[in-house]
Amino acid sequence: VVPQDGKGSALPRRPAQKRAEKEPKDLRGGGLPRGTVFVGPSVPQISEKYQRKRGGSSMRWLTLPIGAGQAGKPVSTLLRRELGLSAAGVRRAKALPGGILLDGTPVFTNAVARQGQVLAVDVGDAAGSEQIAPVPGPLTIVYEDQDLVILDKAGGVPVHPSQGHHGDTLANFLLAHYRDQGLTAAFHPVNRLDRGTSGLMAVAKHAHAHEGLQHQLQEGTLRRAYLAVCEGVPVPRRGCVEAPIARAPGSVLKREVNPQGAPARTHYEVLATGRGRSLVALRLDTGRTHQIRVHLAHLGCPLVGDFLYGEETEELPDRFALHSAAIWLRQPITGEGIVRRSPLPEALAGLLGGQ
Repeated sequence: VVPQDGKGSALPRRPAQKRAEKEPKDLRGGGLPRGTVFVGPSVPQISEKYQRKRGGSSMRWLTLPIGAGQAGKPVSTLLRRELGLSAAGVRRAKALPGGILLDGTPVFTNAVARQGQVLAVDVGDAAGSEQIAPVPGPLTIVYEDQDLVILDKAGGVPVHPSQGHHGDTLANFLLAHYRDQGLTAAFHPVNRLDRGTSGLMAVAKHAHAHEGLQHQLQEGTLRRAYLAVCEGVPVPRRGCVEAPIARAPGSVLKREVNPQGAPARTHYEVLATGRGRSLVALRLDTGRTHQIRVHLAHLGCPLVGDFLYGEETEELPDRFALHSAAIWLRQPITGEGIVRRSPLPEALAGLLGGQ
């Protein structure tokens, strides 16, 4: 189940789906709409001494050949308008030894570029996540490139360290994976999943990619589809829950539908039923904390095994019946479309009695 097309169908139009499923082109092609972004072959040579200063393999270079349209403009303008850096991204690059180069020479952002030169900027992380220890553990990677990784998280695995979970989280496992690659990078989750939710989750490898993916999430071009098994059968079987969500009084964790809360909209469709339960496909127009859990409970059909909004069940130890089944996004540097899907776990499919 994917986001509705213009005719209101819950299914994708096949041509659009095929376009979205194309693998990204080589990172030297594609480019941003307002400039040509590629990894120039000369960058590793011109940056060796700065790599030694940084320590670790954390550099991620974006380069821009200066053409007639860019000549005469200050580096600060080119970084923002052509390479898409935010003001914070420019500040980060300025703080790195040799983080901004013109023809291999460090420059200030007020330097003026000449036609034929090559502007290079390092957008890699300067350090990892100091508060999160790299700990080897099970990690299912379904996509990875220089800028992001898409993980298929198991249900019951926390994303972040917290009380009682300091070395058994997705963050610990991923930072250990980075360490094994010789990569220095902090933990930059894009779409967060509750501990009890399984499925697809995007994580950026540096702050510049994280900013771009967060922008996609906010503007709705990074899309997610979920599968859930709930108690009962929602009425109607296909619809949209548009109900604001706020923190429940007296609770740090629990949320509730509240007219004074933040706007929240969830589209749903019942796909199958069995044992008094429903398999439901859902997509979100907003991303409020516990949104699917709260909205299904609001319909009188809480998730199976949801200890907070329904009832726990021995059928699902350490999790509830929610799965992030698909994710669509654009590669944050090249703009190429990426889509990944994850099948419904057997433990959730069995909740309907094999139907």
